Amino acid sequence: MPETKRTVTVLTALSLEYDAMREHLTDIETLTHPRYGTKAKRGQLPGTPWQVVLVNMGEGTLTAATLTERVLTWLDPEAVLLVGVAGGLKDDIGIGDVVIATKVYSIHGGKQTPEGFLVRPEAWKASHRLEQAAKEALGGGRAADFRTDFRTHFKPIAVGDVVLTDQKSALARHIHTHYNDAVAIEMESTGVANAVHLAGEAGALIIRGISDKADPDKSEADKGGSQPRAAGNAAAAAVAVLRELVPKQTTDPQEGPFRGERYGGDHFDFRDSTFNGSFVAKFVGHRPGDEDGR
Repeated sequence: MPETKRTVTVLTALSLEYDAMREHLTDIETLTHPRYGTKAKRGQLPGTPWQVVLVNMGEGTLTAATLTERVLTWLDPEAVLLVGVAGGLKDDIGIGDVVIATKVYSIHGGKQTPEGFLVRPEAWKASHRLEQAAKEALGGGRAADFRTDFRTHFKPIAVGDVVLTDQKSALARHIHTHYNDAVAIEMESTGVANAVHLAGEAGALIIRGISDKADPDKSEADKGGSQPRAAGNAAAAAVAVLRELVPKQTTDPQEGPFRGERYGGDHFDFRDSTFNGSFVAKFVGHRPGDEDGR
């Protein structure tokens, strides 16, 4: 039986991030959600067992959460990667560097009291499996066939529905005080991470290229081409991770040759058997391709 390609989903918030990731794919086809009309591109990542479904979901945590949940139920990926750009919060992390989020913080949760704002933190950690693949590909155990012209950092990221362009603002002080180990800020990761967490099966990994320093010079940095550079580096890092990532092994003795195909526990397995009379078989599950309505 020919090898079945396994699926990962890559989400982006901006078109330039989407384009940077698409450049790495071949044999691209368009998928359309049969009910909601959501568009996706499915292509092959050469030299890997992965078919990548690329979705340009748009900006913001609410949009990210909604589209992530939709992708999970529609396409059933083994892993979800959010790939794009972010603003840097630390002096030692430069424009063009890539941050692999070890965890993502939601920075707006808390309680306002007469004594001040009391933080009620929420955080989601990276999938251990995906983080290990990233460290092997981009950390101290970098694969011999992959070299980068950017530095990679494994650090936390702060997330909120806000664009930060003032490192002396109340928001910047809030992040520095309560989320001091966060090295970047962006607008989508908590939505993605929470949706994946609630689904309980696929893992999530956040990969961000630093496009500005979250200060008043952000617009000038953007004009100078920092966003395409950061998006390209993040996409290259995502490709390196997927080249290292090994598909999950099937451990369920009831799972058939297609992912998600099952033989009922109260049914007999008559494969490779010979019958002298009529025989009726029933397939339970789904086969690759069913997810896009074909």
